[in-house]
Order: sequence, then C-alpha cells, then structure tokens
Amino acid sequence: MDDLYGLIGAPVAHSLSPAMHNYWFKQYGISAQYRTYLVDRQHLNHAVSRLKESGIKGFNVTYPLKTEILPLLDSVDETAQEIGAVNTVVCSNGRLIGYNTDGAGFLEGLKQHFPELTGKYPSILIIGAGGAARSVALTLARVIGTRVDIANRTFEKAVKLSTACRMYAQSEPLTFRQAEVQLDRYKMVINTTPIGFDIQEKSAFIHLYGARTDTLFADLIYQPRRTVFLKEAEQRGYFVMNGLPMLVYQGALAFAKWNGFVPDTRKMEEHLIHMYLD
Repeated sequence: MDDLYGLIGAPVAHSLSPAMHNYWFKQYGISAQYRTYLVDRQHLNHAVSRLKESGIKGFNVTYPLKTEILPLLDSVDETAQEIGAVNTVVCSNGRLIGYNTDGAGFLEGLKQHFPELTGKYPSILIIGAGGAARSVALTLARVIGTRVDIANRTFEKAVKLSTACRMYAQSEPLTFRQAEVQLDRYKMVINTTPIGFDIQEKSAFIHLYGARTDTLFADLIYQPRRTVFLKEAEQRGYFVMNGLPMLVYQGALAFAKWNGFVPDTRKMEEHLIHMYLD
C-alpha cells in the first residue's frame, strides 16, 4: 500500500504540489501518493485528527492554516517556532512535528533566478504579515537584507512582524499608502498576500509609482503566473518573479524532511510550466 502525503488549506484545488511530489515519488521509485485536502480554520482540529488516524506520513500546510496549526502539533522545529508558522509536518510514531521551509525555499529560488541580488544586501519591502510573510521576511532579514520593511492592511500586524525582523535588520511597519510613496528605497518588493488569485481582479492594492528601474517585484502566487501586481510591474519594465521557484524549492525541502534526501529540482520548474501552466 502506498504511503500517503498531502496538502491542507483553502483553497487547494489550484495547487501544483501534488503534481510536483507525485512526479518525484515516481522518479525515485517511492511507493507514495500526495493528495489535497480542502480544510478551513473551523474544521482544522477535526481534519488533523482524521489525518493522524489515516496513517499519513506527512503533509504541507497552506493558507490560511500556517499559524493556526501550531497548537495541534506535538513539537515544532526552532526555525518554525521563531517564524510562528508551519508549512511542513512530519508524522512519526503518532507524533506531529512542524517545520517551515517557505523562507528557505524563497531564498533558494531567488538565488537561482536573481543571484546578483542575494549578494548585495538589498532593502526589501514585504507586503503582508501572515504566515508566509513571516517566513520570507525573517529569512531575508537574517540572511541578506539590510532593511526589511513590512506593509499590511492591519497595521498592528505589520508592527509585530517588523519588531521581529529588527533582531536581524532595520525594519519599519508601514501602511500601504506609506509604502507607495517610498518605493524608490527598495531593491525588492514582495507580495505575500493571497490577493491575485482572481485573474479578473482589476487593480493592484499598491500602485507601483516611482520604484527604481532595477527593482525586483515578486509574488508568492504562481497561478495565475502573472497576478495583477506582477502585470503592472512588468508593464512598467521592472524585473518580476512569481511564486513557482519558491513552490519548487520549499517543496524539495519538505520532501527531504519526509524522505531523507533533497530531490532533483533542476527541471521541475520547466516541467510544471510545460504541463500545467500557460
């Protein structure tokens, strides 16, 4: 019988994680299946209990459950504890162990696509303050950022994440309007919010006036491949990167937690684009 792995969150139907992990399972001759489970906040406790009963070996956690799942885990790795969010769970001997591979996955994707940025200690603006934002912001502040500012609709959440980033880099909490008028101070602007799932969305939530010509605009969303945010940036001639590199590299790190080795990532982005993205 195949080992079982999966993804919980809402929405999950768009996710390419099953295609990615099942491809790796087949490539390495591992008898396993990866499935998606639509789970909202209200039903998280029940869903986690059912997954444990099913004998699942591990699962990923996506929006909006990355922080909510913490109290349901038996232990949490030090990095995930600092971030305050979990995206990968290992099920071992009836215990659930939480990890976070999001930030490291984003950084590795950045190294692969824009290596020149990772060595220049750039100033960075993070849009959002949720679980994914915490992972990316704290990782970049710790490793490459001289300044990592946080812009969020709920200003109190921006304050909280900015305070955490100050352990490693300069950081200020900002409203969206404050961020708009000082875009020229950043080399990277990263959207970590779910805004952009709807390809029919008419306008971005931050208008990209006055950024430097060499600014990179990144979005953690990979489907659609170009959110409204990235479309506006691209139209204005800026460098852009969607969430596909992060998906692949955080997925590879999660795979390693479950199987003990990092799978080959070299052709995965091309494979997913060719087979599933237009």
